[in-house]
Amino acid sequence: IYAGLNSAEDIRDRAALVLEEMKRVGAFERSILIVATPTGTGWIDSAAVDPLEVMHRGDTAIVGMQYSYLMSPLALYVEPDVAPESAKALVNIVHGHWRQLPADTRPKLFLHGLSLGSYGSENALSPLNMIDNPVNGALWSGPTFGNPIWQDLTRNRNADSPAWLPLIGDGRTARFTTQENALNIAGSSWSQMRLVFLQYASDPITFFEITSAFRPSAWITDERAPDVSENLRWYPLITMLQIAVDMLIAAEVPEGFGHVFAAEHYINAWVALTEPDNWQEGDTEQLKEMFR
Repeated sequence: IYAGLNSAEDIRDRAALVLEEMKRVGAFERSILIVATPTGTGWIDSAAVDPLEVMHRGDTAIVGMQYSYLMSPLALYVEPDVAPESAKALVNIVHGHWRQLPADTRPKLFLHGLSLGSYGSENALSPLNMIDNPVNGALWSGPTFGNPIWQDLTRNRNADSPAWLPLIGDGRTARFTTQENALNIAGSSWSQMRLVFLQYASDPITFFEITSAFRPSAWITDERAPDVSENLRWYPLITMLQIAVDMLIAAEVPEGFGHVFAAEHYINAWVALTEPDNWQEGDTEQLKEMFR
């Protein structure tokens, strides 16, 4: 279910259209409900949602709403408030209806966003939907370097975890993963609400820092991620400019690197979040093979 930018003039009117369409087609009767905040151009990556739909045999509803025509980096600078405002409008109206439904029959509700979509989606996670009838969780991929929750968690990660794969406390609420599944943490169980960040260390959209002009970033000085070259060296100003330029071509790389997220890397995250019925490890591998 999707409302384009021209569906209505006002953000709240577009959100209301989405809700009415959800009611009409029975979206709240599905098992899994995803509120997906698109990228700046209005794109929702099929690599993120197709595996979920197969995993749950189509018993899903995915809703989104366009807020811009601009590429994400440009939208972030030209209209930085639009993505959060749009995400808040849609999440609040969907959550407002969902929370009134019987808890034992309503679908599990998750948030999702890629790139600038993750920035908007993070900002939509307010005390209203975290404390009072919280959403079940969120999957944010390719978070931008400006994402507030991502920044806070990365900054306050456990001291023995690298910046590109933070460990947050015992991992009860928030977990990070990369090309290799890192969501299974020994001795830790999930809390009621689950947050998963899927990120690649080679993604400049995530790991750009203006401060790298005068000091090396932690993802360079820490243990290197497998997709970051050992030959990379930090130089004052030059490295920052290099990564800034890399942001312009972050999507022009092979799948599974940079800002191009592979469908198979979403699968473990969706399994951890949604807990599909009677799911086995072999099912995960079979589904990954389908999307390779």
